[in-house]
Amino acid sequence: MSAATFQQSTHPTRASKTAVGTVVWLASELMFFAGLFAMFFTARSVSPELWAERTELLNVPFAAVNTTILVLSSVTAQLGVFAAERGDVRVFRNWTLLTFLMGAYFVAGQVYEYAELVHKGLLISTDPYGSVFYATTGFHALHVTGGLIAFLYVLIRSYQTTRFTHGQVTSAVVVSYYWHFVDVVWIALFAAIYLLK
Repeated sequence: MSAATFQQSTHPTRASKTAVGTVVWLASELMFFAGLFAMFFTARSVSPELWAERTELLNVPFAAVNTTILVLSSVTAQLGVFAAERGDVRVFRNWTLLTFLMGAYFVAGQVYEYAELVHKGLLISTDPYGSVFYATTGFHALHVTGGLIAFLYVLIRSYQTTRFTHGQVTSAVVVSYYWHFVDVVWIALFAAIYLLK
């Protein structure tokens, strides 16, 4: 199959129902996270002294490194999509595996940070700050874990073929949409939780 024929077979002229459905679903997810942000800023405005005290417990440099790894994983995810669109299965697998590992590192970093905070006495039940911190970052970590499962799915499917179908390319694209979404949400969470004084 020539490159031009592959491009035609994997790039239909109308939008994929899967891609449109994913975008609509992500819009609902945006509303979910908007509610979490509203909870965060409401609780913060009620207890500014508590927030000032509790933010001292956060390891901002560690969180910044973890954030950088997650943001860079968006780049590798997109490079994987470009490879899938070209029909390059091997390169797609490499970029997708690297994205998966970076995302797993991020989640492991979150777990490590939770363990450190629990050791310092900050539990979800300690006070409003603990409740809001663990709710916002925890729901985000669950979303990242969902993205990791989706990456495993498209990666496993890539080993079942030597040539991408339109459906496999679409799967890679919509998983990247989701991954970019959770990355952007984390950037906003990182700014609100770790940087905003």
